[in-house]
Amino acid sequence: MFTGLVEGVGTVVRLSSRGGVRVIVLKVPVSFGDLKEGESLSVSGVCLTVVKAGKGEATLEAVPETLKRTSLANLRTGSKVNLERALIGNSRLGGHFVQGHVDGTGKINSIHPAGESREVEIVAGPEIVKYLVEKGSVALDGVSLTVVSAGADSFRMALIPHTLGHTTLASWRIGDEVNIEVDILSKYAERQLKQGGKRVMTPEWLAEQGFK
Repeated sequence: MFTGLVEGVGTVVRLSSRGGVRVIVLKVPVSFGDLKEGESLSVSGVCLTVVKAGKGEATLEAVPETLKRTSLANLRTGSKVNLERALIGNSRLGGHFVQGHVDGTGKINSIHPAGESREVEIVAGPEIVKYLVEKGSVALDGVSLTVVSAGADSFRMALIPHTLGHTTLASWRIGDEVNIEVDILSKYAERQLKQGGKRVMTPEWLAEQGFK
């Protein structure tokens, strides 16, 4: 479990493939010096397992399903990635609950400067956008952000100077692919409102529960 508060930015130093698995070697910040084998690490929003750590580097593996559903297939030597270590039980939850289970990707449609901030529009499929609401939370490339507005096939975000200065989001360009994880609470709520694939919260159901 993560919070979407990026702790550092890593750099891809080596990429290779082994039996369909992509091996990713990252140069990590000094603050990640005690990273250990077996730890979970959010890499631009994707939860991966550290298979080797030491000497300022971390080696991770991405299976074909991960490469298919996320933007990690686009990584190249020199690519920058957002990094966050797993949440500790007594930590402050400054962002929102992020699992590192990417729901899909979207594409940057527009970027508009707004003083020192930026407003970004992202196009995504209805299977993702349906979970987004104004002022709700979403994780983009592993960064916990607040939705400014959501339409039928796109949504807008505001990126503050701190986010731009401490994550990879300042390097976003129109057409870039980004990893999206919607708020897990919205998916649980949808599940509870349906039984057998049918919506149960109808005006009649609400009346039966005492709502007028």
